[in-house]
Formats: sequence, structure tokens, C-alpha cells
Amino acid sequence: MEKLVSLCKRRGFIFQSSEIYGGTGSVWDYGPLGVELKKNIKDRWWKAMVRMRGDIEGLDAAILMHPRVWEASGHVAGFTDPLVDCHNCQRRFRGDDPKIKGVPGTPEGQCPACGMKGTLSEPRMFNLMFRTTMGPVEESASIVYLRPETAQGIFVNFLNVQQSTRQRVPFGIAQIGKAFRNEITPGNFIFRTREFEQMEMQFFVEPGTDMTWFEYWKEQRMAWHLELGLAPERLIFQEHGPNELAHYARAAVDVEFDFGGSLGFQEIEGVHNRGDFDLSQHQKFSGKKLEYFDQPNNHRFTPFVVETSVGADRVTLAALVNAYREESVEGEEEGRVVLGLDPSIAPIKAGVFPLVKKDGMPEMAHRIADDLRRDVPVFYDESGAIGRRYRRQDEVGTPFCITVDSESAGDGAVTVRDRDTLAQVRIPMDRVRAYIAEQLSD
Repeated sequence: MEKLVSLCKRRGFIFQSSEIYGGTGSVWDYGPLGVELKKNIKDRWWKAMVRMRGDIEGLDAAILMHPRVWEASGHVAGFTDPLVDCHNCQRRFRGDDPKIKGVPGTPEGQCPACGMKGTLSEPRMFNLMFRTTMGPVEESASIVYLRPETAQGIFVNFLNVQQSTRQRVPFGIAQIGKAFRNEITPGNFIFRTREFEQMEMQFFVEPGTDMTWFEYWKEQRMAWHLELGLAPERLIFQEHGPNELAHYARAAVDVEFDFGGSLGFQEIEGVHNRGDFDLSQHQKFSGKKLEYFDQPNNHRFTPFVVETSVGADRVTLAALVNAYREESVEGEEEGRVVLGLDPSIAPIKAGVFPLVKKDGMPEMAHRIADDLRRDVPVFYDESGAIGRRYRRQDEVGTPFCITVDSESAGDGAVTVRDRDTLAQVRIPMDRVRAYIAEQLSD
């Protein structure tokens, strides 16, 4: 992970937020390559969940919502974690942190940071929502929250979407958006942060069919992660036992990815059967009916919901961890670092190089790069030895490198190198754009 974090900063994937001011704890900025990588992952999710289906509609709900929304959802009263303080070193921990020895608040409670006994406070409940005020006067009536999840924006818009699109149950509503949680102990790079992005879909079904749809979405979501290029041996389902279920859940399973090191297998997506909890709660608190009327069967009911909720940042980290490898190269002492990203999500699709900066090679290379940019992100590089230019592109996951050499002016052809196999093929210049498109469509 340390090598990956270093690579991410050095090559423009991810930077610490406000770094010139000392940084903001567990808040990260996506640089030029990182924003492309995450956008590609979000685009693949949106295509799979919305564009390729006729039974799921898109939504982009506001971050700021009426405060009663969070009362109805249970977040105001119950979205809490136990917090303990060490009176000796002033560090804070979750009360259920497994590294704490003994019971906090007793003489035996031992701090995991400084090792002192009896210095930990009794746990107190800490609400994870960020609270702010709306309007010019700070008063209790204007209190609002930064949303801790994107799902509630979907639930309160259930009828708006259903009626405007004339969808029939079963159907879903999907959205991608920022969420905010004032985590007590965030960390592990972008795995657990205070500001993050979710890709969530709520699928509304008739009661009695919910478990069938739960199993369906469980398999669909695992298949999506495999299609993203994540290694099968690094993915597992983790079922929630009866004592692990959230208060609203009838069934739940996590898709976990093996990040290696101290992290190991961790959740990157959850699939939940939420029953009718959400729509029933919003009916109760708003006084508005959120029911579906099945006209053919003359039947009115409150739909059950099967949720798929995936962290865009966690999947981005999983893709980076999955792709990172170090290889020895015959005849070279240093070897190479490779990000073996699936070409569909690689931030740069092609590197274009003139072998030397003379004899018309840069001009030819520029023409190729400009032509490719109509379809895909391209990096043009004419600096340094060709081997070093290859290595720089390997390190950021670029699947193809195109070199214009001394023979190109005569035969009108260039060399295309494959990142993973290192195979090189010679193709006509006017075929480069079509060739790259063919390779990316495989």
C-alpha cells in the first residue's frame, strides 16, 4: 500500500486535500489520472445499471435535504458510533476498537496508542452526520445535514420518478453522488474517508418477490466486479448473520475484496433487502402516501426495496491494488512497475512517441495523437530514451504505446506495443485509430 500511495501522488492519481496547509485528515483530491480512472469506473457502473437496462432510471438528488428526512431514516437518533478519549495522549478511538485492551472507563482500560491503563473515558455515542445551518441566521430551525448516504434522495423521489417515467414495479432508481460521514477513525488511504462517493441503486419490488430479486442482484453485482478486471480469487461474498443485520434489513451480503496487507478482505459493495422500511418511514413522517398501484391486478401496496450500494472510491482503490505489479525484465536491472488496469478503465488509452525529435517524426506523432484524441485520452511524450517513456506509461496503466520511427516516413507505418504482453506490431498510420478502437472493444 505504501508503494501504491507513493505512485498515486507521484503520477497524479490522488493527492492529500489541502496539502500545502498540512493536509485535511482523511480527505483526498483526485488528480488528472485519478479523476479519469474513477470517472471510467462510474461510467461503467452507469452503463451497466441504467443505459443497458429498461427497468432502472437515473437520478441526481440534492446533497442538502429537509432535516425530517434524516429523522424518518433513523439517522438523527441512531447513526452513531461509540467514542472514547484517552486522557493521557488525547487520542480518540471507536469504543469497539479491537486494539483497546480492557474495558474503557475502568482502571483496566488500556489505550492502544500510548499503552497507559485507566486513561480511557467511558464510551459516549457520537453522531456521524455533518451538521450545518441553512440561511443567514444560525438558529435551530435552520439546521441541515450533509447527507451520510445517497439512498434517501431516491426514496423521497420514488413517486416522482415512477409517475414521470410510467415505470411499473419491479423497477429501480440509480444515482451516483457524494456522501459525508464524520468518521472517528478514518484511514487506509481512500478506503475510509469523511467525504466519499457512492453508486447506489434501489430496486422496488412487490412484497413476496424480494428474496428472489435479492439473489438476482447479488449475482449481478459480483459479475460486474469480475468484468471490471478484479481477480476472482480476491472477491468473496460475506453474508450478514441474524445478529449483524441493520435494523431495516431482512437480508444482507457484502462483496469483499482482498486488499492484502493489514487490510485483507474488506467490503466494497453491499446488497441489502431493506423490506418496506424506507418508504413506510417516509410515509409516516411526511404524511404523503408512497404506495404503488398495480392497475392490471387492482392492487395497491408499499414496495419492498433491494439495494445495491457500492463505494466508488473503494472500487477505485481495489482496481489500483488489483492492477499493481512489479516485474523483472530480461537484460534490465531495474525491472518495471505496471498497473495492469483493464483497458476500459485505464486513464490514458495510448502513449504516442516520436523516436527522436527530428526528421519529421514529431509532426507525424502529433498527427496520430490528435486523431486518437477524438476518441480516447492520449499522452504525447518526446522526452528521454524510448525505454523510459515505455516505463512511465506502464506505471500509469496505459495499455498501448505507439512509436513513430525513422522508417515511418517511408513505409507510413508505426509500431504499437502492448503493455501486458510487450508484443509489438507494425500497422499503417491511417489504421491506428481503428486498431486502438478494436483492441478496446474486446
